[in-house]
Amino acid sequence: MIETKEKIRLGLKENWQQFTLLVLVNMMVGGMVGLERTVVPLVGTEEFHIQSDVVVFSFIIAFGVVKAFTNLISGVLADKYTRKKVLIWGWLFGLPVPFLLAFAPSWNWILFANVLLGISQGFAWSMTVNMKIDLAGKKNRGLAMGLNEAAGYGAVGLTALLTGYLASHYGLRPQPFYIGIAYTLVGLLLSIFVVQDTRKFAQLEARQVSTDESAHKPNLWWVFKETSFKNKNLFSISQAGLINNLNDGMSWGVFPLLFMSMGVGLEGIGWIKAVYPVVWGVGQIVTGPLADKIGRKPLIVWGMFVQVLGHVVIGFEWFQPLTSGLIGSVLLGIGTAMVYPALLAAVSDTAHPNWRASSLGVYRFWRDMGYALGALMAGIVGSFFGLEWAVHIAGIITFISGIIVWIRMKEAIA
Repeated sequence: MIETKEKIRLGLKENWQQFTLLVLVNMMVGGMVGLERTVVPLVGTEEFHIQSDVVVFSFIIAFGVVKAFTNLISGVLADKYTRKKVLIWGWLFGLPVPFLLAFAPSWNWILFANVLLGISQGFAWSMTVNMKIDLAGKKNRGLAMGLNEAAGYGAVGLTALLTGYLASHYGLRPQPFYIGIAYTLVGLLLSIFVVQDTRKFAQLEARQVSTDESAHKPNLWWVFKETSFKNKNLFSISQAGLINNLNDGMSWGVFPLLFMSMGVGLEGIGWIKAVYPVVWGVGQIVTGPLADKIGRKPLIVWGMFVQVLGHVVIGFEWFQPLTSGLIGSVLLGIGTAMVYPALLAAVSDTAHPNWRASSLGVYRFWRDMGYALGALMAGIVGSFFGLEWAVHIAGIITFISGIIVWIRMKEAIA
């Protein structure tokens, strides 16, 4: 391993304590999103009596847009103020969220909670990603991202299951949201007192990379153009990330309402909502290191196609509603587990360490804009053609996205 006079070394083994701590912190971050997966769409329809699908899904749109723009600036802020400071800011923005979700007197307050949650997630999750990449070095980057996303999305799924259980026994509010208070307090305290900043590790890696025209410190607009459309690899990755989260945004809003209309109870919906992110999360423990071994592109392409199969199972109701929902969610989870760490690692492979944090921010901007686009698409399509067609449309778009990666992306790792 590379080493400096200050004994700064790159690698998971060399930095396992800080890496493990960041995994724990990201579990708290993911749990905050899991608070909303099962219950909040039902709060809109059952408690606030909202009839419009677009209005019900507006909390996802607000979350996705705000998180996307926060991702965009998070890398710049991290380079200016350190990763640790931005992580702490993320938790401070998240502190009011569980209280607002539990006691909001109107839907507008739910929307405000999701604005804060979007900022919180954009800062906190982005920093756990950047900090793990800083520590891991290039050799174990796929494994690092697999462990990071496994922790975060595993917590999303388990929290979705727990909130569904609590809602079925105690009602939609406030009890399901109390666990969010614990997440924010534990995450904030760990980030302030135990987590260490990792920017010096990125600086070390930058010194080991051969200098070329892109190795300078470019401005955000240059990085935005390079990541969004100028670089073929980064374009392919960014559009795949957007469509991947379009699926998640669609399922986030559609599944509770769709399966409730089919007669599935709250606990059943909780299981359907939990299976997707749990399989997605746990699966990345395998797919992360697999991306280091076989490359990023095969996992991205075939992961998108497996997600398409999940849409087919759910959208055409091959089984009883609960069974169809569970099998389809497992397939969506497997496909997403294949895609997620490979996409993050592929961005890191292509972007120079000097502008990697900003490039990851741009990628995550497009990826998380998918939440908003997926919810908006689902709301519009659902209002005119029914919620099943929202599932069909998402499947068609996902298939096209996989073809784009297949044709345009090239491996960037040695």
